[in-house]
Amino acid sequence: MIAPSDRTPLPREFFDRPVLEVAPDLLGRVLVRTTPAGPIALRLTEVEAYDGPNDPGSHAYRGRTPRNEVMFGPPGHVYVYFTYGMWHCMNLVCGPEGRAAAVLLRAGEIVEGAELARSRRPAARNDKELAKGPARLASALGVDRTLDGTDACTADDTPLRIATGTPFPSTRIRSGPRTGVSGDGGNGEIHPWRFWVADDPTVSPYRAHAPRRRRS
Repeated sequence: MIAPSDRTPLPREFFDRPVLEVAPDLLGRVLVRTTPAGPIALRLTEVEAYDGPNDPGSHAYRGRTPRNEVMFGPPGHVYVYFTYGMWHCMNLVCGPEGRAAAVLLRAGEIVEGAELARSRRPAARNDKELAKGPARLASALGVDRTLDGTDACTADDTPLRIATGTPFPSTRIRSGPRTGVSGDGGNGEIHPWRFWVADDPTVSPYRAHAPRRRRS
């Protein structure tokens, strides 16, 4: 269960900072998803930073498009994208408005609403796997493109909001290369922009980028 003091929404100022400050500070914060079937709450244990124009790995590296529009602000909003023709992934926008940056929510622990999360993730072998990976996290919470642009900093009864939770101490936080991101152009292994809670069983396994082979 989440203590009442941990349910206070994070202020927009929290997100109006450089993405590499926001990303590790999100670990331990609580994402609250409200649905007609009931609420689900998730404590974040793994995230990745994407720094817009400075980052070839970012969806906004080449500029604004209809798909990445939300990444350009305001901060504290939800950016949801569809990938591989089957999965949704969820991000939180940060930094000053007009400069695209976002934090990908990679994994977390379901702390409320586990039964509802299980119904959405029947393939999970145990509760630690319910949100172990960005697509699994979105599936467990019932997140799709209809939530793209949602303001996560409001105290109103919105479908998705981010609460203060209990941040992890810096001694528990680790950093390393982002999962599946190429090193070409200095956007992969050169930058340790993945942050996670050490020894937490809900953190997803690291996988290096595997370039696609061209058919001969």
